[in-house]
Amino acid sequence: MKIDTVSTKPIAGQKPGTSGLRKKTHTFQEPHYLENFVQSIWDGIGGVQGKTLVLGGDGRHFNDRAAQVVLRMAAASGAARVIVGRDALLSTPAASNLIRARGTDGGIILSASHNPGGPRGDFGVKFNTANGGPAPESVTDAIFDATKTISEYRIMEAHDVDLSTPGERTLGDMVIEVVDPVEAYAALMEEIFDFDAIADLFASGFTMRFDAMHAITGPYAKAILEDRLGAAKGSVVNAEPRPDFGGGHPDPNPIWAKPLMDLMMGPHAPDFGAASDGDGDRNMIVGRGIYVTPSDSVAVLAANATLVPRYQDGLRGVARSMPTSRALDRVAEKLGVDCYETPTGWKFFGNLLDAGRATLCGEESAGTGSDHLREKDGLWAVLFWLNILAVRKMPVKDLMTDHWQTFGRNYYSRHDYEDVDAQAAKSLMSELHAQIPTLPGTEEAGLRVTKADEFAYDDPVDGSHAASQGMRVQFEGGGRVVFRLSGTGTVGATLRVYLETYDRKALDDDPQERLKPVIAAADAIAHIRKRTERDRPDVIT
Repeated sequence: MKIDTVSTKPIAGQKPGTSGLRKKTHTFQEPHYLENFVQSIWDGIGGVQGKTLVLGGDGRHFNDRAAQVVLRMAAASGAARVIVGRDALLSTPAASNLIRARGTDGGIILSASHNPGGPRGDFGVKFNTANGGPAPESVTDAIFDATKTISEYRIMEAHDVDLSTPGERTLGDMVIEVVDPVEAYAALMEEIFDFDAIADLFASGFTMRFDAMHAITGPYAKAILEDRLGAAKGSVVNAEPRPDFGGGHPDPNPIWAKPLMDLMMGPHAPDFGAASDGDGDRNMIVGRGIYVTPSDSVAVLAANATLVPRYQDGLRGVARSMPTSRALDRVAEKLGVDCYETPTGWKFFGNLLDAGRATLCGEESAGTGSDHLREKDGLWAVLFWLNILAVRKMPVKDLMTDHWQTFGRNYYSRHDYEDVDAQAAKSLMSELHAQIPTLPGTEEAGLRVTKADEFAYDDPVDGSHAASQGMRVQFEGGGRVVFRLSGTGTVGATLRVYLETYDRKALDDDPQERLKPVIAAADAIAHIRKRTERDRPDVIT
């Protein structure tokens, strides 16, 4: 087959973020845009000659077309084999598992995670390395450098490859192996969890609702929860992946998964509720009458880990992203294991997991995982909860009450100000940075500041340094506020404000009420309403 060498020029702005390159879908559809970036990945990793890769995505709009381009470019650059999910579908956790289980040289994941899909939505391309995790900064920097000097790309002239049925086919000299996207992942879950105990739980009459949000996790959840574990048919809703996620926003939080929240807080709630996001790496946990924050969720998983077969011998350590609440720290202290505080971005957990320093990791943005993969894993977290509930035989609300009585409660919330003018957001952060040295000892909205800094991270495994990872302000009595600009959006800037306070006695208060002093202090320090021209956050979780 003919290989074309196409002349091109660098396209500005193709800098991969914490999870690859994300832009509006129509941007990726512009001439040369996708091809330039894929060629830059090949160049940035030293080529793909003779290598084996994994390929798949979350099925959002343009997923099928982009997969064909990646295959033709891999063949043109000499790749030996590409393992691709049927119809070019793979959840991000399933892709990570295939990379690790098959010992490949990495993989391409086509997704913008929890961002909206469709022609007017977002698209993304991410390279994961041979450990199954997102590329570290040294690799993403090399890819970005390649985007700035690219002059040509190579692509094979060919008809579309049939990806509808499992089996092998060829594209030039490259083998394309189409696999069932669910099979290997489901087998891994059965190795980790006590499927018999969970099946008995469902057989006892236990009910649940899993909202797949018309995203990639639907087929995985139906195959595992309904077909293998015996959850009642219909327990998984919105299970068919759609290119526009059914017109919804596939972010599993109380705002975008409101129908699930309404059900779980209503008179006819099942015992357990859960949701996952666009590419299957995030989760939301809800009990009858109670929402479990991601920060609390990872703390509960750590506290009960030995109830799960995979972790019955205990944890080597735990890790959380810096904005995540310190509930996990309290569990780690009681367990006598290290708790690492890292920057936001799953790649920072990779070194800890590879080095055997951590077993469980979690982010406040609904990402939780363990050393079974090098990505966060939404359905894994749901199965972990089901395994715990099957053993402890108590409702979610009672389990949370028991946890807070043991460790105290970290009241916690995240306030998002979305699509803020980029310059206004940068000015807010710049002024906040300038205040940091003078804040300790001052009083803001009735709270005394005990410490203020800009978070930086020195990796204990490879010694790398990550600076400018967000501003932290701590208050007397255990309160805290963190300010960050998010790197996951595609338009403007998203200011995230993380709010936290701690109590050992009052365990049942409304978080927004308990956090009012911290919210007021945050605004007094950063002048959020003035800078963003918003009276309230766009999203509160």
